Amino acid sequence: MAGVIAAALAAGCSRSTVRAAQEMTAGDASRGRAAVRKYGCTSCHAIPGAGGPQGQVGPPLTGIGARTYLAGALPNTPENRVHWIRHPQEIRQPNVMPDMGVTEEDGRDIAAFLYTLQ
Repeated sequence: MAGVIAAALAAGCSRSTVRAAQEMTAGDASRGRAAVRKYGCTSCHAIPGAGGPQGQVGPPLTGIGARTYLAGALPNTPENRVHWIRHPQEIRQPNVMPDMGVTEEDGRDIAAFLYTLQ
């Protein structure tokens, strides 16, 4: 958790932002940061604070926590974010984001981490 809070503070987020993100998603932002690496999200996306490669295939996720929509049309709610992370092919076709087999728990954790990216 300390690593996520340090990364969030460096990116201009407060501890209250991390806490709010975790409450909204019922996830853990520090585990989400690790899950982003586990599922290889940075191979396609530039994700601040995630470490690893910073891909250029998908859109950069800088500021995604404050965006109104996901995938151009899906309201950015905690439920929609988790669903998009877990099953992008169910939501919008065609799209190049593959279903990666993300578990419910990992989806909530990743969503919490992404909400810290204000």
